[in-house]
This record gives sequence, C-alpha cells and structure tokens, in this order.
Amino acid sequence: MTLPLRPVSTVGALADALRSRVLSGEIAPGTTLPEQEIAASYGVARPTVREALATLVHEGLLRRERNRSAYVPEVTLADLDDLMYVRRPLEDLMAQAMAGHDVPQAEAALHRMAALPADAPWSETVAEHMALHEALIRAVGSPRLERLYGVLAAETRLGLVRLREVYGDRDVLVREHRELLDAIANGPRDAARAAVAEHLSHSWGERRDG
Repeated sequence: MTLPLRPVSTVGALADALRSRVLSGEIAPGTTLPEQEIAASYGVARPTVREALATLVHEGLLRRERNRSAYVPEVTLADLDDLMYVRRPLEDLMAQAMAGHDVPQAEAALHRMAALPADAPWSETVAEHMALHEALIRAVGSPRLERLYGVLAAETRLGLVRLREVYGDRDVLVREHRELLDAIANGPRDAARAAVAEHLSHSWGERRDG
C-alpha cells in the first residue's frame, strides 16, 4: 500500500535551505545566523526560524551558545586530524567485516553522485558521499558501530565543505570511491583494510595539505 506524501513544513523547508547553504560553503564557518535577519530574508516568522535553527543545531551543523545567535562552527585542520583519528578504527572494523561483499546501498549512493549534473550544489555531493560511507557502516550490522559513526556525521559533513576547492572535479571523487568499493568487494580482508586506510589518508591528508 502506498502512503500519501506529507507536504514539507515551512520549518522543514527552511532547515533544508539553510542546510544546503552551510554544506555548500555559501554560509562560511564563523558566520552567525540572527533570527530576525533570517526571518526577513525568507519571509517567515521568527518562531519558524527558531525551530529550523534548532534542527540544525541538533544535527551539529550549527552551534548556539547562551545569549548568542546560532553560528556555523569552524572545523580546523586539527579537528580534521582528530576526526580521522577516531574514524579510522571504525572504518577499519567495517573493512574487516565487509571484505569480499558488495554493498548495494553504497553502490546506489555512488551512482547518484556520478549522475549529479555538473552545476549541482556541492551539498548534494556531500549528501551522497555521506550516504555511501554510512551505507558501508550499516552493512556491518552492528548498531553500536553505526551509533558511534553517527556521532561523527556532522563534523564529517562540515569537514567536506573544506574539501570543496580541492575537489573541483567531482569525477575525481567518484573515481576514488569507485576504487574503494571495488577494493572492499573484491577483498581479501587485508587489501580492503589497506584501501580504506589509504582512502581516508588521501582524502583528508594529502588533499588538505596540497
């Protein structure tokens, strides 16, 4: 039975618009988002803005401190190093479990990424990138691994904004993930683990330095 689609609420639509701008880098790290200005820009009431901002704060894409407007947090290079320090062992567990296996959901995310038009917002590439990696983690079948990985999702998304300039050609990103999925699917375990380690080091280390 097909259920009717529910219309997107004004809060949801505003949250989607702001999320896209943050993840595209249009709203730069450190930028504050005063409720009154956003309400005027989008023609919505301040309570609507407040709820939309609360949604993004909950997702980790914005931060809000006492008596301050919500703002986009800065993900520094030190933050990225620490993020990778924590992500590597989690994705290594994934590689050990999934070596020799295809992950259709990850393949689907890669296909969607490759099919994006050339002028698609960077936020759409970020979304498919995250969908691919999260699909690999979910495929392991460990709720605790998935939960731990999910804690890092917001910072990972914000970190990907920093890679916007070095990944000027999205085809490079697609190719690197094609190689990653092939290495995991083909195995053996040691090769899959090495490919995951190299993928993370290359994406976050060499590219951010070069």
